[in-house]
Amino acid sequence: MARILDDSPANIECLVRALLADRLVGVPTETVYGLAGNALSQLACERIYRAKGRPFHDPLIVHVLDLEMLDRVAIHDDRLNEIADAFWPGPLTVILRRRAAVPDVVTSGLDTVAVRIPAHPVFRRLAVAAGIPLAAPSANPFGYISPTTSIHVESQLGDRIEFILEGGPCAVGIESTILDLTNPAIPRILRPGGITADRIETIIGPIDSSVVCVEENPGEAVLAPGLLDRHYSPTTPLHFRERVFGPAELETLPTGVAALCFRRPVSATGEVGAKTHWLTEDGDPVEAARRLFSVLRELDAAGYKAIEAEPAPDDGMGRAINDRLRRAAGRGQ
Repeated sequence: MARILDDSPANIECLVRALLADRLVGVPTETVYGLAGNALSQLACERIYRAKGRPFHDPLIVHVLDLEMLDRVAIHDDRLNEIADAFWPGPLTVILRRRAAVPDVVTSGLDTVAVRIPAHPVFRRLAVAAGIPLAAPSANPFGYISPTTSIHVESQLGDRIEFILEGGPCAVGIESTILDLTNPAIPRILRPGGITADRIETIIGPIDSSVVCVEENPGEAVLAPGLLDRHYSPTTPLHFRERVFGPAELETLPTGVAALCFRRPVSATGEVGAKTHWLTEDGDPVEAARRLFSVLRELDAAGYKAIEAEPAPDDGMGRAINDRLRRAAGRGQ
């Protein structure tokens, strides 16, 4: 079973040795926990795919410490410099043209690579000591709910990896925004996340933020992670509603069905049934995003026959929450 280690100097040294020997480490980031390996090693990256059960046509995100390390894996221009000044380190991934040093397995054979500079201090301590770019998709079996604590990683991948670096609960709680900068005409948001579209537009002007959803096709590489129409799914069937619950609906839920509300609902009696759950007390979308995956895990473990999830307000972080819920419902509808 994997050992959960704190970030003492001795433990960091141990984890660096593991990474340089092409072994895998569960690592904290501000978004979700990742399954890290040497991004410049074909062997290490193949091990990531196998540990997750991830199809090889779904590329990996490469995590780097700074723009100097980014230059080892990707080619960037002035637009990226503006974005980096505004949002990095932070929960934004950018699609760029790759350099030859990046193995094909990382990019699923594409001539582009997804890169990010995380902000989590414990991750950064490891990255400084390792001195290498780290490929690190979410540390969970492919398609399942992303992990936001070290215990989530241990419960799902603990028998497949040796080490998990403890970094506490993830502050953002959902995956990074993915911005495609490979088209010089107009940038595209491929996946909404911790950095909202309106914030990016204030830096680089208009962007295409229409939702990208791709059916899985084993013969065709996906441009970036998190775009498949089925993803982030609990084993319990989940249905994503297009409108919020009314009080009467919550009181008449079928036996064995849980309601997942965006915010704590208000009923005529002031009472909330045991089958009703929520992401935030007062409608704070940042809190809701941070709690989304942990609440989905709790519901998945509670023995319900089905989960009915209502939408968040469809702007800002709410848009990212709805994206995850729609994809999570792909296995329950």
